[in-house]
Amino acid sequence: MTGTADADRAPETPTPRPGTDRTPPTPRPGTDRTPSTPTPCSGPSVWKGRELTRPEEWRLRLSEARLAEIDSALREARRRDRTLLRLTAADFPLPGLAADLARLSGVLEHGRGFAIVRGIPVERLGESAASTVFWGIGRHLGHPVPQNADGLVLGHVRDTGRSLDDPAARGYQTREALPFHTDPTDLLAVLPLSAPRTGGRVSLVSSAAVHNAVLDLRPDLAGRLYRTYHFDRRDEHAPGEPPCTSAPLVSRPGGLAGAPSMRYNRCYLESAQRFPEVPRLEPADRELFDLIDSVAASPEYRLDLDLRVGDLLLINTHRVMHARSAFEDHRPPGHARHLLRLWLAFPRGAGSQDAPPWVTLRDVIRPRATAAPRATNSRRYPA
Repeated sequence: MTGTADADRAPETPTPRPGTDRTPPTPRPGTDRTPSTPTPCSGPSVWKGRELTRPEEWRLRLSEARLAEIDSALREARRRDRTLLRLTAADFPLPGLAADLARLSGVLEHGRGFAIVRGIPVERLGESAASTVFWGIGRHLGHPVPQNADGLVLGHVRDTGRSLDDPAARGYQTREALPFHTDPTDLLAVLPLSAPRTGGRVSLVSSAAVHNAVLDLRPDLAGRLYRTYHFDRRDEHAPGEPPCTSAPLVSRPGGLAGAPSMRYNRCYLESAQRFPEVPRLEPADRELFDLIDSVAASPEYRLDLDLRVGDLLLINTHRVMHARSAFEDHRPPGHARHLLRLWLAFPRGAGSQDAPPWVTLRDVIRPRATAAPRATNSRRYPA
């Protein structure tokens, strides 16, 4: 089984909806998406971490039968001898687990928006086989899409010594704390292969609950949730393309009665200000960002996860923001926090129907014309 595939094409991803193109236009701030009177959200996507006291409701623990299925699927994938980029759900058959994953998809798309599959035996499998298993399960949930302009589709999250003070660095390359944010995809999947010495805690928060808190605590700022802002692309763009993308923080694709779809990354909102063509943030904008950060990080709203090695974490990034605490790795090198990451687009006809146009990954990050799709960045950072 080949673990890298530089010459292969990336898996098919959903095409942009009519009326969208690869580079979104730059609307005038505050004029195009703000509802006349923002209203609170309701439904299962609205939750507070303090109220979620039954972990078994969001965890699927793999049984011996399901683990045997995974081993069988891995053998079948090796028998078919496909490169990772060409491996489809059909090449990784999971008859029983696929039904479990379909039920989880309903929770991800229409429920609380996150789930954990516990017990993937990554230590027994080793990194290469664990990567294949991770990819194979991911293909049952959606379409892998590029995570950077070099065409990366299977990412390795670990400290590479970079800092977010570098405008070309991204959070997954650092060991710094990452405040609550969303990734620009439908579904985020991560699988820890090894743990740090200290720190690295993952926390989640309901975007709809944060939205409602803003309406309740600062109704004067509520309209700004729906205004257009500019996000730094952190040098993940081709020559001639704009260095930022524009989007509202909140969209309500189903109308004011629908669940909100949120996009938020304060680091990228702030660093976009380095470009003179980007409109300046107003004091009230930063008041809004401060409030979002404060509510999301509060013990009442956030849910701190007990995420273990071998836990597959799935997050609907329309509905849930995530954060990570700073961490310290073991010494000597080679014993470090290491997670695999996939960005997945919902299959056509599923959650993507509820997504606003900006969520299409090719509107935010897509390979440069000279970049061949790549399965992994592991060769950059040897284990």
